[in-house]
Amino acid sequence: MSLVQGIHHVAYRCKDAMATMQFYRDVLEMDFQIAFAEDHVPSTGAYDPYMHIFLDAGGGNVLAFFELPQQPGMSFDPNTPAWVQHIAFKVKDMDTLLAARDRVTARGVDVIGPTDHGIFKSIYFFDPNGHRLELTVDTGTATEIDELKRVAPAMLDEWNRTRKAPQHAAWLHEKARAQHRGNGKAS
Repeated sequence: MSLVQGIHHVAYRCKDAMATMQFYRDVLEMDFQIAFAEDHVPSTGAYDPYMHIFLDAGGGNVLAFFELPQQPGMSFDPNTPAWVQHIAFKVKDMDTLLAARDRVTARGVDVIGPTDHGIFKSIYFFDPNGHRLELTVDTGTATEIDELKRVAPAMLDEWNRTRKAPQHAAWLHEKARAQHRGNGKAS
């Protein structure tokens, strides 16, 4: 039995709790659950007023945000590319993914994708706080997933030795390129 039974919530900083709640409620259809507001941080006792909001991300998953009005403005790690740190949410099917893309773009938000990763397809965009979001639909077969699990230790070992991309799962990208060509689109 695992020590960890699941994720209770994941918390990020936001610029404006109300605007953040409205974006996630209106664009991603997440239910606004609860909010906490304190003047002192319970774990440290430090004076640092905050608003802490919680949104239902589905499947028992909760996404939370802190607005910290007395802290310096938000920033991101300048040494990490913007595409690296992101929150990925699963959607039901390809139709839902495409409808979500249309919904997000209708709000004036730039969207990348769908991008074919071989075993899932995704769209990418940024929330009002600059957090990169991904919506994804699984497309891989059980056999493909089992093969990726099988080669994962060897891939990590090779990466650890060489710091070059191992080719154990190169078939995955070839599959995505072949599907892309099959849809009549240039690679």
